[in-house]
Amino acid sequence: MFSKKIRTAALFSVIAALLVAVGYWNISPETFLDKPVARVDDTAIDYYATNAHSVQFMPDGKMQYEMTADKVEHLMASEVTLLTKPDLQMYRGTTYPWHVQSEKGEVNPDGSEVELIDSVRVARTDEKNRTMIITTSRMTVFPQKQYAQTEQAVRIDGAGGVSTGNGMKAYLKEGRMDLLSNVRGQYEAR
Repeated sequence: MFSKKIRTAALFSVIAALLVAVGYWNISPETFLDKPVARVDDTAIDYYATNAHSVQFMPDGKMQYEMTADKVEHLMASEVTLLTKPDLQMYRGTTYPWHVQSEKGEVNPDGSEVELIDSVRVARTDEKNRTMIITTSRMTVFPQKQYAQTEQAVRIDGAGGVSTGNGMKAYLKEGRMDLLSNVRGQYEAR
């Protein structure tokens, strides 16, 4: 009886040792190193809003900007925010805002850079009721710096005429626009 228990224990020990050896061979650390890295979906949206409305104030309580958009989508991987039909009133604490519109927009993670895409229109009417309208196909706006730029064809309607050119630097605080190349102007004589 004692030898039968020893034989059974020895048999179970050999089976257990074989199972451990087979398990170690199948689950060796090297098999984990060869696994491909899971691909992250760069277009995955972690949240979105429709009919969005946002207002931001300056430290002194004056309005910085007011923005609406048909849709706002936040990309999880890049932290970029996509805008559909953004419409922005950029007050910068003044009574006469810059009115910025486009078909699409992309805002970088910290909000310091906004890329406006397709049918970009920037308009402003000043205290003397003079209207200036800037149109282009693409423009990058730096809201904190009150600066915008583009390398695309630009049209500026205002000041009694029309100016066109390729590329522009716009200093919004001063209301100054510099067209960079192929500048042409047509003005009304008074």
